[in-house]
Amino acid sequence: MKTVVGFVLGFVVGGLVFYFALSGRGNPTGPTAPPPVQSCNLAGSPPAAPTRKVRIGFSSPGADHGWLAAIATNARKAAAKFPDVELSLTDGLNTSAKQMADVEDLLQRGIDVLVMLPHSGEALTPVAAKVRKAGVPLINLDRRIASEDFYCYIGGDNYGIGVAAARYIGKRLNGQGNVIEIAGLAGISVTRDRTKGFRDTLAKEYPGIRVLASQPADFLAEKALTVTENLLQAHPKVDAIYSHDDDMNVGVLQAVKAAKRDKDLFITGAGGSRWAMEQIKKGDSPIQATFLYNPSMAGSAVDLARLVALHRGMQDLWEKEIPREIKLRATTVTRENVDNFLELGY
Repeated sequence: MKTVVGFVLGFVVGGLVFYFALSGRGNPTGPTAPPPVQSCNLAGSPPAAPTRKVRIGFSSPGADHGWLAAIATNARKAAAKFPDVELSLTDGLNTSAKQMADVEDLLQRGIDVLVMLPHSGEALTPVAAKVRKAGVPLINLDRRIASEDFYCYIGGDNYGIGVAAARYIGKRLNGQGNVIEIAGLAGISVTRDRTKGFRDTLAKEYPGIRVLASQPADFLAEKALTVTENLLQAHPKVDAIYSHDDDMNVGVLQAVKAAKRDKDLFITGAGGSRWAMEQIKKGDSPIQATFLYNPSMAGSAVDLARLVALHRGMQDLWEKEIPREIKLRATTVTRENVDNFLELGY
């Protein structure tokens, strides 16, 4: 009897040992579950229990029109996702002097990372040097500074917007026609690149398209109204208007209608505003295309700034640091595809 009981007990114990050996349970040298992977991706969840606040300064040049107002809104939305982020957002009131003072004030507050969309990249370059010397990483957003004193640049392909606009207008006009250009803020990288991409592409691919005039309107609808009125008076034969900004096109469209030229020409813009997309969708508006340059990039900049402060990279990349530059491609939006983008409009 003892032999039978011993045999049964031995069988049971042996089976349990074999089970635990296979599963790794109870065996200090056996396999263990891997530790949870902490997400680093831009849309990832924040740590469950933040150990410290991440102080992000965000210096905006202003918030006086739709695109810049949406920049501030998207920055706040991104910061609100993370309980460990403390965002300080400033408004430069469209002056470089005010924005420089804002940045110096943010440095005094002891921020971990600065996101800066400069009023003028050249004018804000000296203060970017101060940011670097203070040991604060700089995320340069949209308008480039004139130095390498940034940790990461994120922006749209402004040269590509000019290329896309030239190809759209050139194709619509079958390579022959007259265009006027309503440019953005004179002297900044965004304006230079949008003009250069446009002119380079016309010269190379559509030499029959003439640019009759180009004037800046500072991304303001009111100024765009006046500039367009003057240019239309000076040029009785215009086939298309290449505008650098959807918000400016509110004024451009008003001037075109007042001059009763809305059946004679078409307008393109940039920025991807909901208003512009709705005009495109209608089909009977002179506004026929825009090139997506969405202010959602401000939200991405805040997410990137947080990763920099936490010394983390992006989940889908092997590198431990975020990229030096992130450039968003220029996407052409017309009546044929506008429904795919309306929900992105600001």
